[in-house]
Amino acid sequence: MDTTLRDGEQTQGVAFTPMEKVSIAKALLQFLRVDRIEVASARVSEGEKEAVTHINQWAEQEGFADRVEVLGFVDHTRSVDWIKSTGGKVINLLAKGSEKHCREQLGKTLDQHSADVLQTIAYAHEQGLKINIYLEDWSNGYKDSPDYVYGMMDRLKSSHVSHFMLPDTLGVMSPDEVLSSLGDMCNRYPELQFDFHPHNDYGLATANVMAAVQAGVSAVHCTINCLGERAGNASLAEVAVVLRDKMNMQLSIDESHLVRISNMVENFSGKRIAANAPVVGADVFTQTAGIHADGDQKGGLYKTRLGPERFSRTRSYALGKMSGKASLKKNLEQLELDLSEDDQKKVLARIVSLGDSKQTITTDDLPFIIADVLESKNYQHIKLLDCSINSGLKLQSTVSMRVDVKGEKHQATGAGSGGFDAFIDGISKVLDKYGYKLPVLNDYEIRIPKGGHADALTECVITWDCGNELRKTRGVHVNQVYAAILAAIKLINIQLHEMSTVPLERIKVK
Repeated sequence: MDTTLRDGEQTQGVAFTPMEKVSIAKALLQFLRVDRIEVASARVSEGEKEAVTHINQWAEQEGFADRVEVLGFVDHTRSVDWIKSTGGKVINLLAKGSEKHCREQLGKTLDQHSADVLQTIAYAHEQGLKINIYLEDWSNGYKDSPDYVYGMMDRLKSSHVSHFMLPDTLGVMSPDEVLSSLGDMCNRYPELQFDFHPHNDYGLATANVMAAVQAGVSAVHCTINCLGERAGNASLAEVAVVLRDKMNMQLSIDESHLVRISNMVENFSGKRIAANAPVVGADVFTQTAGIHADGDQKGGLYKTRLGPERFSRTRSYALGKMSGKASLKKNLEQLELDLSEDDQKKVLARIVSLGDSKQTITTDDLPFIIADVLESKNYQHIKLLDCSINSGLKLQSTVSMRVDVKGEKHQATGAGSGGFDAFIDGISKVLDKYGYKLPVLNDYEIRIPKGGHADALTECVITWDCGNELRKTRGVHVNQVYAAILAAIKLINIQLHEMSTVPLERIKVK
C-alpha cells in the first residue's frame, strides 16, 4: 500500500493541491500498479474533501474504487460520513495500539476505548464501508504492554476488520524486533491479515519491511521518495526492488514508471531527493572510477541485477579527474564520435585537468572539450601562470596576473569594465614590451551545453579582426571569463608561432 498522499503529506512543508493529489493517485494505480493507496485523512479540510471526491470518482470509473483508502478516526459517525460523502469505499480506522497512548492521550481504559472502536466499526459496516484498523504506536505498545495489545486484538478479531495495520509509529524497531514481534502476532492470530507500517527514523525502514515479510505479514506500507513524518516512511522504490530481488516475491509494480512518478512527487512536494538515492537518484547508475568503466568495457564486471534498464534509465560514465580511457570511450560511444588513440589521450588529459576544478564533466560538456583540444596546438610561447580577477556590481574590475613569455616571467595588473576587459588591459602591458598588440574583437560568443546546469562547462568563441582576415579561437573553462582568457592566450600563441622566425623583440602586429 502506498500512503504518499496521506502519511507522505505529513512531511513538514508538504501540501498537495487537489489536482496534484488526483494526478499522483492516477499514476500510482494506473501506471505503477500499486495494490492500494491511502489518499487522505478524513475531516481535514474542504480542499482535502474535493481531492478525495475527484479520486474516488475516477477510481469508480476505472475499477479501482476498493483500492482507495482514507484514514478515519474513532468518532462514531463523523469520519464515516465524511468518507461516504466523497464516494469512498474504505476506512482505515486509527485506534490506540499502546496502553500509554490510550491512558494518557484519551484518558480511557482498554475496555472504554475498544467499545468506542467497535461502535465506529459497526457504523462503518452499516454504511457499507470496508474497514481496516491502525493500532497506533503498536511497536511501543507491544514492547511495553503486550497484554494491552493482545486484549485489543481479542476484542476486535471477530469484528468486520479486513486488515490489522501495525505501525512502527516512531520508527524505533530493528529487523530482529520486527521479525520477533510480527512473527508472534501472525502466529497468535493466524486467521487475520496484518499490514506493517514502518518509519525510517533509524534508517531501517526497508530492512524492517524485509523482516516483516519474513514474519508473514499480508501487506507493507510505503511512500514515494520516503516522504512521511520526521525521517519518513519506507521508500516504495527500494521496497519493490528488494522484495523482488532479495526475497523472490511476485509483485504487480511496474518498475519502468518508478523514476517518472518519483520526479512527479518531487516536483509537487518541493522535497528534493538525494542524487545517490537508491533506484531513483540522479547518480545511482553513473560509474565514476575509470577502473569501473574499464571493467564494464571488458566484461560487464561492475553491472548487477539492479540495472538501469529495469527503470527506463541508462548507465553513464562520469568524466572527471578519476576518469580513464574506458570512461571516455563509453561517452564517445554515446555521442557516436570516433577519435584516434592520440586524440583520446589529449582529450582525457584535458578532462582530468578540468576535473580538478569541476567535480563532474557531463557528456554534454564533451563536444566543447573535444573541439577545443583538437584545434589546439602545442604552442607555448606565452603561458598564463596565475590570474586573479575581482569584480563588483558598481566597481571597475581589476586583474592581477603572472605570465611566462618565452621563458621570461612577468607580473602585471589591469583594470576594465569587466573581468575580460581588465585582463586585456593587463596582458597588453606585458606584450607591449615585445611590440605585440592584440587584434580587435570582431565577435564574442559564450555558450553552455543545451540543458546545462549552472556548473556546466563554458565555451567562449572569439572572432578576431586580424587585418586581412578574421580568426576564431576557442576557450573552455567552468568560468566564462577564464574561457575567454584562454581563447585570447590561444590567439597570442598562434600569432607568435607564425612569426617565430622573427626575433621576438621585433614582432609587431598591427
